[in-house]
Amino acid sequence: MTAAGRAHPGDLERATLDKAAAENFPVAPFFLPRAWRDDLMAVYGFARLADDIGDGDLAPGGTDARALGVPDGEAGDRLILLDALEADLHRVFDPTGPAPRHPLLLRLEPTVRRRALTPEPFLGLIAANRQDQLVTRYETYDDLLAYCELSANPVGRLVLAVTGTATPERIRRSDAICTALQIVEHLQDVAEDLGRDRIYLPAADMKRFHVQEADLAAPTAGASVRALVAFQAQRALDLLDEGAPLVGSVRGRLRLLLAGFVAGGRAAVRAIADAGHDVLPGPPKPGTLRLLREAGTTLRGKG
Repeated sequence: MTAAGRAHPGDLERATLDKAAAENFPVAPFFLPRAWRDDLMAVYGFARLADDIGDGDLAPGGTDARALGVPDGEAGDRLILLDALEADLHRVFDPTGPAPRHPLLLRLEPTVRRRALTPEPFLGLIAANRQDQLVTRYETYDDLLAYCELSANPVGRLVLAVTGTATPERIRRSDAICTALQIVEHLQDVAEDLGRDRIYLPAADMKRFHVQEADLAAPTAGASVRALVAFQAQRALDLLDEGAPLVGSVRGRLRLLLAGFVAGGRAAVRAIADAGHDVLPGPPKPGTLRLLREAGTTLRGKG
């Protein structure tokens, strides 16, 4: 902290970007060209900041709020913070106006120019986090897919845009992969999400499998919850299979990155299965060997 009690702009960046190492899937692995890594980390910084605002996971002290121009008295209001983030995003895309306020959006600005990115994917991520403040239950699977269209699919679209490989067919495949990864993450985090008063298991499916909300608060899952989790996990696998041809449509290092996304999703689903589909004690995580095996299978276009 400075003498005035405010974080240095570089500290705000590092506090957010350092979280990349803990993500389920690689953000900007070492084997990518440096220019791609830099731009993917800039995109990640925005996505992580939006999620941290939406989840109430900002660093204590209100430094991010002040960087966005939000008064201390409103720093705890997530919707106000998301509005401020959107206003700062508009500064990124307005070259004739004032510069963005938050250091992570200042970092994003040259990436947007270099890669000719559009605002829509970023606005989708903000909209998803707004929705998280207002919607805590999803009635149907289609409702959940509509949420994933905002919360997950923009990330894949941005990866394709940064690497200059976006086509309508690749975007469709990417959307399937990203939605699958979001569903897998929801399955891993059932207990954590319930602690935030959020349930991403569709109510219609819970009813079908005779699962009550109270069942999700148990220390371990009963047979009905396990069956529901297995059903959702199969949906995720089907989406990964639908999206997997994306990997074979590109070459070089990007192929390795996309294979890692698909392999990470498949390995996570198999880790959930290895836990007997009991996700309530904590998120089942795949080991390195399983990840490598799944990556090899994905690169060979099998599985």
